[in-house]
Amino acid sequence: MPELIDQFGRKIEYLRLSVTDRCDFRCFYCIPKGFKDFSDNENRLTLDEIVRLVGIFSRMGVSKIRFTGGEPLVRRDIAEMVTQIGALPGIDDLSMSTNASQLAQHATTLKQAGVSRINVSLDSLKPDVFKQITQGDLNKVIDGLMAAKAAGLHPIKINMVVMRDLNLGEVGDMVDFCLENHFTLRFIETMPIGAAGQEATDNYVGMDEIIKIIETRFALEPAKMKGAGPAKYLKVVGGRLKFGFITPMSQHFCGDCNRVRLSSEGTLYLCLGQHDKLELRPLVRQGLSDAELEQAIHQAILQKPEKHEFNSKPDQVVRIMSMTGG
Repeated sequence: MPELIDQFGRKIEYLRLSVTDRCDFRCFYCIPKGFKDFSDNENRLTLDEIVRLVGIFSRMGVSKIRFTGGEPLVRRDIAEMVTQIGALPGIDDLSMSTNASQLAQHATTLKQAGVSRINVSLDSLKPDVFKQITQGDLNKVIDGLMAAKAAGLHPIKINMVVMRDLNLGEVGDMVDFCLENHFTLRFIETMPIGAAGQEATDNYVGMDEIIKIIETRFALEPAKMKGAGPAKYLKVVGGRLKFGFITPMSQHFCGDCNRVRLSSEGTLYLCLGQHDKLELRPLVRQGLSDAELEQAIHQAILQKPEKHEFNSKPDQVVRIMSMTGG
């Protein structure tokens, strides 16, 4: 079976799988205030449909799966899904992005089901600021992180979206928190995805500024870390603390892009910052064979664009982040 290689020679081996567009938080840079247009159950891929599609991707060379949302842990069959997908031939790396609000009750199950690595969104350690950003409960997130550590999930990566007027002054506190708990800290630039993301970019902070803050305390050197994503890593000289930097705005990483996104409604998004896509749910429900689905996916990958245009066309993508998948 031919591998998934796009017209620019990039091998696609990483699928970010959104299992739901729903979330128990309302981060303002992800879901617009008052948004209620979530997908109906009948439009959401079933467990069997998801496992079938991931099996097709695995036969085409995809080996890494990240479960995303929305918030993946609000989906009731998530543990069974992880178990079935982890058992597919060719899948050798399962990870999850979560807000950790429900992680305390799921951490051990996820570990047993085959998830090894998790990324946890955590933008503030101040309950009031956290509430302002997410409308959620910081204590539940901390409890989830501690449960994940106790369950042996490793590495645990903390994703912090730094915004000038909200949490820029907390960079040092987050460094200390990750040092104490042996977490990896990753900083993410805000992206103009949908109206919410475009509004958040008004608080944009570039990675160079954050690195300068860290360098007032530590000497840094290049580092590597297991994972299929776009983060570039530095570590403290002579220490274990690592910092990741995801820079879609200041230093795009499109030339090495190895991933596509499958939404909970069965839309295959070829680029986070473009509109190119393939609607797989109708094809699955029309009764296409695996071979026919493979051909459709292969043709779609050939349409994957060379790069996003967040800087030159910041208003181009209007879909919200929870619909696209993290």
